[in-house]
Amino acid sequence: MGVSFANAALEAGDAVVATGRRPAEVAEVLGSSERLMTIALDVTNAEEARSAVDAAIERFGRVDVVVNNAGASFKGY
Repeated sequence: MGVSFANAALEAGDAVVATGRRPAEVAEVLGSSERLMTIALDVTNAEEARSAVDAAIERFGRVDVVVNNAGASFKGY
């Protein structure tokens, strides 16, 4: 779901800060754009969360919407 949200926002012309424990994998899935920033974030780490918000504000000037899509993926049966 997070990829769908991010792609829809990018297609609409919005800036997106996409986070994950493995930001290189996030960037690989979403591609590159001047409006896209990927940041390492483990949602159980409060300091990483603060740093991600600070980086987003530094790059884009503000945060308008937050989509908390933390979860696990189970592929296959």
